[in-house]
Amino acid sequence: MKRRNGNTLWIGLLAIAAFALIAADAWAANRHVRCGKRHKLSIVDLDMSPDPVEQGKRVHEWRVKVRVDGDGECETLLEIRERPGDDVAGRAVARVLRPGINNIEIEAAKGYRFRAREHCFQVLADIAQTRKPVDAARRFCARETRHGRRWTMRERGD
Repeated sequence: MKRRNGNTLWIGLLAIAAFALIAADAWAANRHVRCGKRHKLSIVDLDMSPDPVEQGKRVHEWRVKVRVDGDGECETLLEIRERPGDDVAGRAVARVLRPGINNIEIEAAKGYRFRAREHCFQVLADIAQTRKPVDAARRFCARETRHGRRWTMRERGD
């Protein structure tokens, strides 16, 4: 009788150990590396929707093209801010980025509106646990149209 209880105990312990290994494996598979020194991020393009935006209306979403040069996938927090100044134009959103071009949609900040003739923007990312501006080859600005009362980010070729 004691032998049988001992076997049952061992089988139970082995089952618990196997379950723990499977759960740890599944957790590790869902965990992503945070973007850091091994990942170079750059902004290829930044657009808004709708485009153009009527005076007094709001941007609904931002569309960001992020290039990632690096080793494998990484996770980061992206946010869009107006420069100069520090107004949040696009809410922070966590995304897993893959090497190459990533198309990201970011919800616009609810209270953000265009007021000046020109508004320029910068994308910030959480790199190595520090919020930093992401490199961009050019400036991304919304400008009031010639006819006024509307803003666009469209450029020749868009």
